[in-house]
Amino acid sequence: MKRELQLHFLPLLIIFSVTSLVWLFFHSAYYNFIFLFLGLLSGSLILDIDHLIFWFYLRPNLEESRLALVAWKKGDFRSLLKLLESTHLNHTNLIFHHYFFQVVLVLISFFVFTSSEFIFAKAFLLAVNIHLLVDEFSDFFQNPHHLQDWLFARENKQLPLRSLKTYLIFFTLISLVFTYLLISFS
Repeated sequence: MKRELQLHFLPLLIIFSVTSLVWLFFHSAYYNFIFLFLGLLSGSLILDIDHLIFWFYLRPNLEESRLALVAWKKGDFRSLLKLLESTHLNHTNLIFHHYFFQVVLVLISFFVFTSSEFIFAKAFLLAVNIHLLVDEFSDFFQNPHHLQDWLFARENKQLPLRSLKTYLIFFTLISLVFTYLLISFS
């Protein structure tokens, strides 16, 4: 689980650091740093709610779902994270880990980044986009078939494996544009 946290938080830490340096140079207001930090933090964690939805609503009869419910009721989040680590590869039919969600997320992000000045919303959306990309790249390099399974779950036709790289490059470029728009806020 430490590796998983590092994979998700390292890019956001870099974005926070670079953005903070640029904003310091342009004398940005102190509260913008707080909104940036809170937006990146909450956005990086929100996609994991997908696994709770899987356990508690989509597949509540599984043994892992019962274990998750017990841990949740006890407030034992460490056990919940360990359970997530050991079972997340079985969760291929998630709501937010789907190509359609990613397309909608990019459209919403584009709207927010081009029409809003609210730092929290921009940081939140950027973190969600990056979290999803990190999950996709991780699976792409470990097992592209697994990426294909969860990214195109509930679809009769899936994107061919040879096109996954192009798909990832496209969404990475879009996330880089969003990162630039966030950094250049000042």
